[in-house]
Amino acid sequence: MIRIKALDKGFNLEIKDIPSDKSISHRCAILSTLSDDTSIIENYLEAEDTVCSLDIIKKLGSKVIREGNRLMLIPSSKKMDYENIEFYCGNSGTTMRIFSGLLAGLLAKNDGSFSLSGDKYLMKRPMDRIVNPLKEIGCDIEAQVDNKYPPVIIKSAKIKSFDIKGSIASAQVKSALILAGLQADGVSYYEENIKTRNHTENMLIDMGASITSENNKITIHPMTKPLKPLNVIVPSDPSSAFFFAVIACIKPDSSVVLKNVSLNETRIEGFKVLEKMGANITYENISSTKEATGDIHISSSTLNGVVVENNIAWLIDEIPALAIAFIFAKGKSVVKNAKELRVKECDRIMAVVNNLTSLDVNVKEFDDGFEVIGGEFRSGEISSYGDHRIAMSFIILGLIKDIDIDETDCINTSFPNFFELIERLRVS
Repeated sequence: MIRIKALDKGFNLEIKDIPSDKSISHRCAILSTLSDDTSIIENYLEAEDTVCSLDIIKKLGSKVIREGNRLMLIPSSKKMDYENIEFYCGNSGTTMRIFSGLLAGLLAKNDGSFSLSGDKYLMKRPMDRIVNPLKEIGCDIEAQVDNKYPPVIIKSAKIKSFDIKGSIASAQVKSALILAGLQADGVSYYEENIKTRNHTENMLIDMGASITSENNKITIHPMTKPLKPLNVIVPSDPSSAFFFAVIACIKPDSSVVLKNVSLNETRIEGFKVLEKMGANITYENISSTKEATGDIHISSSTLNGVVVENNIAWLIDEIPALAIAFIFAKGKSVVKNAKELRVKECDRIMAVVNNLTSLDVNVKEFDDGFEVIGGEFRSGEISSYGDHRIAMSFIILGLIKDIDIDETDCINTSFPNFFELIERLRVS
């Protein structure tokens, strides 16, 4: 248990070292294996989750060479023996789910078997959402515990072309099916019910894959040769930057500039919700590339209650921090259609509601979300439930009024310099 002490004054700060985008970093490692040439990645996120993805491509024969803030990812030029290889995914659901599609595709062309496992939290997260559709298209894949939970075992099998409409708004499931489709026996189609983050499609198209997307339906042509290597500068992660946007909004006499943040439309919905609440937010120095980046300016704001029920897949990672903003908003704020929060690193609906209740916040739990009435809260003890985003969200609240929190090591999965930046707020 550690104590988070409240800030004794406001702050005015420019932050250039928000961690690099976790989603893009994972995909850089995973997709680099589809080329036979060296991928160059600048600003790759060196956190526990993304290092697991690097460790897996090393086991697949890739070399990873670091030169300052640049990684060279060099795929193996030799035929590999893929029999009984075990991969450890740590706490990363992204690693386990997206690699499942890649590895199933790899075993469509080679003999072998793979096993994927993780830490105690990942081993309780459902994998049937990826196992079932991959099995449907011909992959030999099983979740070993109750046909739902890891370890995930993958064996050699041919992949049939497919036309699937996804039942879950998940970029991880979509990415896994796209990667499997690249090794299918014909043209495949994947249709999303709700558009999710599209980094996988953007990066694969840049690598030369024959992929198109129209009206949320993605067409995937099988690979006929290795793809071009990646050359990527990874921007700052908007999900990580969001914690500092929230504290800038709710701490009087404060402002922050978050530099070089990804402005992909599927990634900044949390900021758009803050704007609807009345937050003072502006965007500057915006690049015109497919994966746009820019600087985000946020300052102390008078917030109003809001209903959050649309584009939930675009802000699923930001909802715990939004719950903190709700406390400081006038009136009632409601989150709906967010049942996916129940199966993240922890049950985030339960974690948010339990922690807010323990601090005497007026909160009500629903099956698919929660309701918060803005007002007072007290100091107290809260639990992170081993979830990095729950931990960081309530640490932000502790900067307003002291709190005690357990299990903060989980923050290293995505934001290794989080506490360093918190301390910088104190001296700005």
